[in-house]
Amino acid sequence: MYDFDQIIPRYGTNSLNYDFIKERTGREDLLPLWVADMDFSLPSEVLEPLKERVAHGIFGYSDPKESYYKALSGWYERHHHWTIERRWNTVVPGVVYGIAQAILALTKPGDAILIQQPVYYPFSEVILDNGRCLVNSELVFNGTGYEIDFEDLERKILEEDVKMFLLCNPHNPVGRVWTLEELRRIDEITRRHQVLVFSDEIHGDFTFPGYEYTPYATVSEEAAQNAVIGTSPSKTFNIAGLQVSNIVIPNPALRKQYRHAVAASGYSQGNTMGLLAGELVYARGDDWYKELLSYLDGNLSFIREYLKEHLPKLQLIEPEGTYLIWINFEGLGLTKEQLDQLIVDRAHLFLDAGSIFGAASAQFYRFNIACPRSILEQAFDQLKEAMDSL
Repeated sequence: MYDFDQIIPRYGTNSLNYDFIKERTGREDLLPLWVADMDFSLPSEVLEPLKERVAHGIFGYSDPKESYYKALSGWYERHHHWTIERRWNTVVPGVVYGIAQAILALTKPGDAILIQQPVYYPFSEVILDNGRCLVNSELVFNGTGYEIDFEDLERKILEEDVKMFLLCNPHNPVGRVWTLEELRRIDEITRRHQVLVFSDEIHGDFTFPGYEYTPYATVSEEAAQNAVIGTSPSKTFNIAGLQVSNIVIPNPALRKQYRHAVAASGYSQGNTMGLLAGELVYARGDDWYKELLSYLDGNLSFIREYLKEHLPKLQLIEPEGTYLIWINFEGLGLTKEQLDQLIVDRAHLFLDAGSIFGAASAQFYRFNIACPRSILEQAFDQLKEAMDSL
């Protein structure tokens, strides 16, 4: 029903992915696969009501009505077996903003907050920028994928007196979808030591066949009461620019503190078009979403076969979720500087280097595969040509 192969020009739209390459690199000859948004248009069943709203011509203050919460809860019930009660939810512009407000509301300056690198780099930034101490319990690379070192996790919590744990599920960039058993162990450890969990689940709708995302609040009632859960339709439907996210807090005391911090930041009513878009995609987007998942699985299969046939020295870390893939370049035997030169100067690609997710990942790069397959083909052909010239 939907054409994910269509190339939709994005230059000249103030796209961060396309229009800010020169500002960030000083170059205009790079194919971008770095920003975690998609090159796919919303379906007509969502676009038409948005157009009608634009035609109305008035964009005053807006708040979500009951239909918004019904659409949100309906989506999570259908796809993830989680019923979100209206009173649990706070609408904010973005999940990272939501993390920042949780840090301000639920920790004190100087408190230690734990992350698991390699992880989405704004986690580190938002901790340090808000005057908290960053603690890292490094994920263990076992040669094919990543695991949690639970002994290290608990030791760091005790030694550093950790107050909050930022969990990324599914994990960006390594692509793990944490199992129910892993989440239970996290819950057990964090509650034992009175550590609050912020679970960033913005990629929760993206899992590959054979894997299932478990919302942290469904692990147990106790886990739900010790957690703040960040969700958003922004990744699933590519509406990040409309700035609508949902911070779900079942615990009423935590929720009261959190909402006070949001109010103190000066934020109240949400983005008029974002609220409408969020409601529409959750109410009408099921068919498009299912085809999107199938297309992304096809993109992953293409990359898997391409690497096997043409670039066997590169290692794809098989993703269980997200539309971001993590590739290991260690087999080339190059220094970080030589790798950067290969990617930028020879392959003419703009990617997220692994080092920004954590110092131990300097030999890795993150690729965004949420684009038409022809773009992926071009990117990997450029990479092959560059490697052939070494």
